Amino acid sequence: MGEKSISKNRRLLMSNFKLNALLEITLAINENLPVKELLSRYEKILKEDLEIGKVILFSQNNTWNCILNSGFKQSLEKIEVEKHLLPIKEISPIGVGSEKFSDEVDIIIPIFHKEDPIAYVLIGDIDEESEGISPIIKHLRFIQTLSNIIIVAIENIRLYNESIQQAAIKRELELASKMQTMLIPESEKLPSNNYYRFIASYHPHYDVGGDYYDIIKLSDHEVGFCIADVSGKGMAAALLMSNFQANLQALFSREIGLEELIIKLNERVMKSAKGEKFITLFIARFNTENHLLEYVNAGHNPPLLYNIEQKKMNLLKSGCVGIGMVDKPPFINKEELFVKDHMKLFCYTDGLVEVIGEGNDIEFGTKLIEKEISNGDSIDENIKDIIERQSILSESASIFDDISILGVEFYH
Repeated sequence: MGEKSISKNRRLLMSNFKLNALLEITLAINENLPVKELLSRYEKILKEDLEIGKVILFSQNNTWNCILNSGFKQSLEKIEVEKHLLPIKEISPIGVGSEKFSDEVDIIIPIFHKEDPIAYVLIGDIDEESEGISPIIKHLRFIQTLSNIIIVAIENIRLYNESIQQAAIKRELELASKMQTMLIPESEKLPSNNYYRFIASYHPHYDVGGDYYDIIKLSDHEVGFCIADVSGKGMAAALLMSNFQANLQALFSREIGLEELIIKLNERVMKSAKGEKFITLFIARFNTENHLLEYVNAGHNPPLLYNIEQKKMNLLKSGCVGIGMVDKPPFINKEELFVKDHMKLFCYTDGLVEVIGEGNDIEFGTKLIEKEISNGDSIDENIKDIIERQSILSESASIFDDISILGVEFYH
């Protein structure tokens, strides 16, 4: 057989090898094999079939990481990719004694996707003693192509797994949202009688929120109610609020005073949150026999009590610091009011003020709320007007916190 025929046969064999190698990797990808197995097959092709002595592979996933090291010293894994590899745009041989790389590295192969670097392959211990050009030099473009396929496949696997994880998280959030909604009384089912009427609106910024309101019947003549807001947003706030709701319902009874209730709630929030989060709370008790309203405001936005007959506004500020801010509140000021006229009580969380206020001006937002309820309209109409004018139910871009409103109309 002539020399040309032998050379032709070698080229044919090598072409078949490359096609088979690409087919093997493609089939492995289509079989959804794990990343570890894909890298193992990639390593086998380079080391066993192409007889490359050493290979190291860097890829980018937010940060640059070494995802394969076969034969090189571990110290090479710590190379500063941004500094030493990003400037390399073409397949580059590395000279002996290079200050940037170990003498073990012979060639660097950059991998690009749409002109963006996504990986770098460093190979070493190749046969440079053979006559003519080392066989490996002829296959660098193939190695580059193979590496590109592997890296893109790994990234697709990551994105797919990430999408599955996000879908699972979304399902969990939806379930958590449903469970939390069950803990918060529906506005349509709030108590109403000849002495008072409750109305509420609950609008979490995310699927779950850190706002909470509740109405608890304490006796035939007494009703307790509250509105609360956990610092922060999202799942952590929702979990703390769910825990707080359970504690409040267990502790709030006819026998317990509001001061003692605040102390016990503070102890339990401190135990749960370890001082990392706190809860602002407005809590009150109303007696229909003597028309006595007693309350404690624990760092919450002061509710507005408007006397429709006298056209007077009163801010309910008395109380103490927020629940969970300190180990023990230094003072607790409970205030008592007699509600004998036709009055409206408007309680809210700070998300409402932040929407209404110009440039997050809390004071400005409070003044607008005062204006909205300083009339003879029912508390239902006041709340509906505020919700409509501030586009609270239409996903307004200005909303960036949970918004809850609890209104009470007292009749004489």
